[in-house]
Amino acid sequence: MKLVFKISLLLIWMGVIFYFSHQPGNVSSETSLFVLNLFNIIGVDINSPLGEFMHLIIRKLAHFTEYFILSLLFYNIIRPYTKYKYWYSLLFAFFYACTDELHQYYIPNRIGSFIDVLIDTTGASLAMLLMYLINRLKPKVSSPYQEEEESLLQKVPS
Repeated sequence: MKLVFKISLLLIWMGVIFYFSHQPGNVSSETSLFVLNLFNIIGVDINSPLGEFMHLIIRKLAHFTEYFILSLLFYNIIRPYTKYKYWYSLLFAFFYACTDELHQYYIPNRIGSFIDVLIDTTGASLAMLLMYLINRLKPKVSSPYQEEEESLLQKVPS
């Protein structure tokens, strides 16, 4: 049941990415402008060069974050089944990013961009690097009775 839930989360997230990619360019820009208007509240003029730069940064951070999450969801599914879980998760995110950009190529006022694939893959790479570091640095969980069990095993003649 846990596996079905994990796969469902992954598929839902893939659907979210597909939904955002399927929006025509003008609708996609309006979504970014909503976030920019929040910056306008704190005093960043969205019509200035800084505002245009922030628009670009917001769009690219969205790519980065989408694939950061995608790779974590995939990793969570395959983690118990392979020792190559980091690489498979990264490859999965890369291939999905490639298909996503190919999909965008056919959407009005959108283009497929290899730069976006690199940004997506960078997000997935950071997620996998963090998972690797977390797994390397966390202490190994042992039973509170482990020392007692080991001492009993040493007393048993072989």
